Amino acid sequence: MTDSTIQAENSVILPNLLGVCGLALEIVETYVESARESVSALVSVDARISGSRLNEEQFAAHGLSWMMTYAAGLRELLRWAERLNQAEKFDELEALILQAAFGEYINQLRSGIAISQGEIVRPGDLGMSNGDIAPLSAGAAGRLATKGNTNSVRMRIAALIEEGTFGKPGYGDETLELIADQFHRFVDEKIIPSAHEWHQKDQLIPIEIINQMSEMGVFGLTVPEEYGGHGLGKVSMCIVTEELSRGYIGVGSLGTRPEIACELIRLGGTDTQKKHWLPKLASGEILPTAVFTEPGTGSDLGSLRTRAVRDGDVYRIQGNKTWITHAARTDVMTLLVRTNPDEPSYKGLSMFIAPKPRGSDDNPFPAEGMSGGEIKVLGYRGMKEYEIAFDGFEVKAENLLGEQEGEGFKQLMATFESARIQTAARSIGVAQRAMELAREYAVERQQFGKSIYGFPRVAGKIAWMAVETMIARQLSYFAAREKDSDRRCDIEAGMAKLLAARVAWSNADNGVQVHGGNGYAEEFEISRVLCDARILNIFEGAAEIQAHVIARGLLERRN
Repeated sequence: MTDSTIQAENSVILPNLLGVCGLALEIVETYVESARESVSALVSVDARISGSRLNEEQFAAHGLSWMMTYAAGLRELLRWAERLNQAEKFDELEALILQAAFGEYINQLRSGIAISQGEIVRPGDLGMSNGDIAPLSAGAAGRLATKGNTNSVRMRIAALIEEGTFGKPGYGDETLELIADQFHRFVDEKIIPSAHEWHQKDQLIPIEIINQMSEMGVFGLTVPEEYGGHGLGKVSMCIVTEELSRGYIGVGSLGTRPEIACELIRLGGTDTQKKHWLPKLASGEILPTAVFTEPGTGSDLGSLRTRAVRDGDVYRIQGNKTWITHAARTDVMTLLVRTNPDEPSYKGLSMFIAPKPRGSDDNPFPAEGMSGGEIKVLGYRGMKEYEIAFDGFEVKAENLLGEQEGEGFKQLMATFESARIQTAARSIGVAQRAMELAREYAVERQQFGKSIYGFPRVAGKIAWMAVETMIARQLSYFAAREKDSDRRCDIEAGMAKLLAARVAWSNADNGVQVHGGNGYAEEFEISRVLCDARILNIFEGAAEIQAHVIARGLLERRN
């Protein structure tokens, strides 16, 4: 269906929609560039970005990150629409999603973006004038701001998604479509029927599920074929992670640790280390866990204190780690520690590939020199969280990643793009499930003689879920494609994670609201999804840290 055909069939869609959105995007991009210049002036000293000024002006800088993320999201959504239109798959629902996205985001760009509950950043906070804002109220941008996301538009979206279809993802590749279909069916058949019980009983995901995932190639998805993997790209990783997380975030996250471990070894390991470890990780023969965080350090990895001291052919580890996901039932740790206490901050850190025996509930850490216990959490269960104490735990010197000390932080940084893209994909999966549950409940729930889906405040919430989930999805796919093309994408990956995590929480929170009192009951799945969604704004870089990193990157890349 073409753009002009859509208009003829449904009057709520603006005429020449793709063209209007294209013109509006130009206005938006000019506007956010003005925002960048304004914030740059606020945080610069002698024409250079000042770290102290950036900290003092965090609200403005983080607002810039969100503005630029909105602009990037609209750009990628328009590209998605153009690809669908070229393939003659751009139908009414997709057109309305595009229109509503532009309408809503332009309004927020000109009046204020909620960067968290209780924090709304407005153009004036970035030092912008009324003259800077005015173009968003005129021309194509003004038309979309006024007509793009009206109640009529949302109600038509709600009608189109009532049967449970939420818009075409637009993979544009038959292989990706087959992958998505395969994992969608796996999740519907094997994960969703049992996930809520696993959560309620706080159980580890059954090893049988892990074995099935291994057989399906989840753990070696992006590992080069020469090392036993499938050699697929980050877009395929996004699709698989999204589908698995739609079933249960713990299942979707099972692939995160192998992804991190394989990326660390592939990029930073010696040839011997690659040949030894990558095939075992890719096949699922061994399961890894990431051991980075310490009590009191959080995102400040430069302050890590856990020590590794060389003693002949081994290093002895001394110190404490915390928030270690899936720590007990794994076979190897990617372990970031300090090998040189005389080197400040990041320079003295090194990464190890540290084997360990699998533990059990009764004895989670049976290795000599290693002890710890579980951290009870609200959600994100299925793998469990742990704290670990090391007291002389031995790691062979040959397992120092790259066989060179002092490279640990740089090696870890090289994996951050992939990790954040994958976290964005996990967020989209959670957002998708929240939307599915809200729609299903709203359609079935009867109040005052009719389905509550018939009430605009209910249907409108679910319609917006469909819109913003698609924005986040397309932004994440864009970051993945940039990574697959070997282009730097730290800012793009950060934006994808920043937006997708917020969408997951918003969808889950609104999903509970749609359920009413039942949403607060443990027996209803949406209560678990809410708990799972909340962690996404915290791990892999808290939203505040993420916004700060994006802002610095945007400002420094500009200068």
